[in-house]
Amino acid sequence: MITPASPQDLRIIAAQLGRVPRGVIGVAARCGGDAAGHPAVIASAPRLPGGEPFPTFYYLTCPAAVAAASHLEANGVMREAEALLAANPQIAAAYTRAHELYIRQRTQAGEAAGIGEVAEIAGVSAGGMPNRVKCFHALLGHSLAAGRGVNPIGDWVLDRLEQLPASNPHRWTPTTCAWKFDETVGEENR
Repeated sequence: MITPASPQDLRIIAAQLGRVPRGVIGVAARCGGDAAGHPAVIASAPRLPGGEPFPTFYYLTCPAAVAAASHLEANGVMREAEALLAANPQIAAAYTRAHELYIRQRTQAGEAAGIGEVAEIAGVSAGGMPNRVKCFHALLGHSLAAGRGVNPIGDWVLDRLEQLPASNPHRWTPTTCAWKFDETVGEENR
């Protein structure tokens, strides 16, 4: 469920991104396992305030989650996900359904925000859906926002991160996220 971003959420998101966030509709997922956790995923408007189309509706913002997804990508794990998608028709069908839902949710959020449909990104979701695996960040963000059982590749990425040994600095789960926002300096403090 997308909740409105509070002023504190927006400060945290700015620190996470290293810039002022644009087009934030709300917070779609949080770390910490409850509503008090810091934002992990934001829902972004399909058209940014400057007018440019923005297809990535669920945008992963938590630096620890971003680093973890980057670690998997850098270590060639994306090829495994591509092979899984190609070899399993049930996963491919679920991935296509996730793509369709992503577009529907983005369109509905855009309409609710008074933006309407954005023709330039019609039929485009994120992360390579529905036929490829292109960005673990986008797919993980979708799984965190939509919940398990919606995006099979995003769920698979989350499973891979959770299966890393506890001693691995790239192990990440939303409930054990170690990233902290330091309000005194407005930046992250690990």
